[in-house]
Amino acid sequence: MDIKKAIDTLRKEKKAVILAHTYQPPEIQAIADFVGDSYGLSVKASQVEEAEMIVFCGVRFMAETAAILNPNKRVLMPDANAGCPMADMIDGKQLAEFKAAHPGAPVVCYVNSTAEVKAGSTICCTSSNAVKVVKSLGDVPEILFVPDQYLGRFVEKQLGRKLVLWNGCCPIHRALDPESIQTAKQAYPSAKVMVHPETRPETQAAADYVLATGQMIDLVKMQPQGDYIVGTERGILHALQQAAPASKYFPIEPPLICPDMKKTTLEKLLNSLETETTQVTVAPEVAAGALKAIQAMLAL
Repeated sequence: MDIKKAIDTLRKEKKAVILAHTYQPPEIQAIADFVGDSYGLSVKASQVEEAEMIVFCGVRFMAETAAILNPNKRVLMPDANAGCPMADMIDGKQLAEFKAAHPGAPVVCYVNSTAEVKAGSTICCTSSNAVKVVKSLGDVPEILFVPDQYLGRFVEKQLGRKLVLWNGCCPIHRALDPESIQTAKQAYPSAKVMVHPETRPETQAAADYVLATGQMIDLVKMQPQGDYIVGTERGILHALQQAAPASKYFPIEPPLICPDMKKTTLEKLLNSLETETTQVTVAPEVAAGALKAIQAMLAL
């Protein structure tokens, strides 16, 4: 059986659109209708009017967001167990206690969080628009930022103001240290270093650029014949090569690999389309609260 042909046939029959994050395996990105970062895919998920079904190749919070934005469509995940350790670092009860300790403070919630946490938040953000989102709240005494402390610290530096940060992080990005960057610079002295704002402040300080994944792709499109050391999950190398094939890309060693992002396979994607048993749903009362926070972000 030609698995790619089978996927393509079912996609057309079921009027399905396949969305894939840039950290997904190359073969998944290659077969997707749209590839992007969490922000780009959030926008795309709100625009898929012609589709009756969304197959989200990513992790669970992304599929939940698609389901919230598209309540009349079926949202499937090839592997419904693909989660996000950062998202699991705070739940609705913990957020409620955090808010109670800082009454009246608005909550900025990174999209890498559960629908329950989004529902308890004022506004969502992504790594590409976090600075803009926080700035939009004005000169309020306190702003709570959950769950990624390192993205929060990046925002603090950009805006010159303190936030009240939750002690969460992405374990994959946290593992990247300045020493690994220096080693890569010695090996590739002409290359510019790009790292994700989920990395530690000292790691960001050692880089030339601190960029969300979509911003990394935009950069190589604008400078399409450069050498780049890539300080984020290795899956982005495929998207970078597609965007600017004349450039050279050097991943950090040891490689940054998210096991959950790599759970998606072509076989699981086909099974998801065939059986529709991997549907992701969000309780209506949770979805309603989360939708307000997501729409507040999209309105910016």
